[in-house]
Amino acid sequence: MENSTTRIRTRFAPSPTGFIHLGNLRSALYPWAFARSKGGDFILRIEDTDQERSSQEAVDVIIEGLQWLGLDIDEGPFYQMQRLERYQATLKQMLDGGLAYYCYMSEEELNAIREQQIANKEKPRYNGLWRPEIGKTLPPIPEGVKPVVRFKNPLDGNVVWKDAVKGVISISNEELDDLVIARPDGTPTYNFCVVVDDLDMKITHVIRGDDHINNTPRQINIIHALGGQVPVYGHLPTVLNEQGEKMSKRNGAMSVRDYQLAGYLPEAILNYLARLGWSHGDAEIFTKEQFIQWFDLDSLGKSPAQFSPEKLIWLNHHYIQHADSGLLAEQTIPFAKQEGIVFDGNEVQAGPSFVKVVDLLKARANNLIEIAQGAKLFYMDAPKHDLQSAEFKSNVSETIIPVIKEFTEKLQKTDGSKEAIAAAMKEVLTNHSMKMPVLAMPIRYLMFATTQTPAIDAMMSIIGIEEVVKRLSVVA
Repeated sequence: MENSTTRIRTRFAPSPTGFIHLGNLRSALYPWAFARSKGGDFILRIEDTDQERSSQEAVDVIIEGLQWLGLDIDEGPFYQMQRLERYQATLKQMLDGGLAYYCYMSEEELNAIREQQIANKEKPRYNGLWRPEIGKTLPPIPEGVKPVVRFKNPLDGNVVWKDAVKGVISISNEELDDLVIARPDGTPTYNFCVVVDDLDMKITHVIRGDDHINNTPRQINIIHALGGQVPVYGHLPTVLNEQGEKMSKRNGAMSVRDYQLAGYLPEAILNYLARLGWSHGDAEIFTKEQFIQWFDLDSLGKSPAQFSPEKLIWLNHHYIQHADSGLLAEQTIPFAKQEGIVFDGNEVQAGPSFVKVVDLLKARANNLIEIAQGAKLFYMDAPKHDLQSAEFKSNVSETIIPVIKEFTEKLQKTDGSKEAIAAAMKEVLTNHSMKMPVLAMPIRYLMFATTQTPAIDAMMSIIGIEEVVKRLSVVA
């Protein structure tokens, strides 16, 4: 494992070929947490050699997602396409040193060989036709064919490494053919670039998804050929969706930006992600600081983790419920503006304190959108009631009107606090031997044209006695 005198350096190296979902971000969270727990460095590297599929928009989403979650980077982002000269220099070094060679086999020839191998029930692989060996005569170089560059993989022995998650893994070199490390147009391939980058950036720990396990022995062999130090590898089990399938866009996974737009808090997402493959005793809810303090590679799970939208909603509700109301109000403002609430800076242009409104609504909300939607009630114009309509009469009966009048009179004598309003309402209910809903429901309807609201005493306190009396005076 790591040398105690070596500074820990980890990296997140996504390909900007699509949106980034929670399964991808977990491959950023764990190396970030490991670097932070060890006082090391976390590097962001953009693996953009697939120019046809890479996009700047995808890069922007990656960076925004990391920033939103508070996964700060120490170096980068580095872009592989800006390091082509470095790759070309290393390729030349390998060709000159006999570690790699030009292969002129066409795609058609390679496919024909693979088809024959499959027919013979053999593992399909490059047959080493252009691999130079002592005493071997290579075929004549065909005209007009641009060669690929292949790595001269060892022919025997095993590639063995102690994976931080999976344990000891051993792969026979006989299972590996000579990997293409540069395409006919000269652009380097993924497995080659990764090795050069990891060596140049002095990466000590590579923590990534287990879909990369097949790449690891090839990368280790190239590292050995270049005389580099092999990092510690840790391959994380797959994140599965609700149906038990690998999480992906094709299988309905949401992007990080989607969760942000859906009103989730970054603290909840980070907490949830941390538990998707890592644990610390029975701890379910913890701060970022606790996560960093507790994190270690030995606690990473060996089995696939299954994503649960319900658990994430529960966790988001918890964080909203316990959030500082002032900070939560700031986070809710963009959603409140979408609901038509007008702001002047961080405060509503007209109406009650937005922080007080958020403080009331957060106890029942699962996301920031629900808070914003609930807040609309506090800033809408007083409803215009048709006292003769069937709807009005069904919500405000003739028998309840005198009770509302009595309550309005007592209300004007209070200090407007929630406690005083509740006491006034309780006194009126006691006088008339009524239960709370009998009076609260028509009051809600008179004030907001709906019978579904948070605690009515808290709402009246926030709106203010003057406005409450004005709305109830339709009948009082």
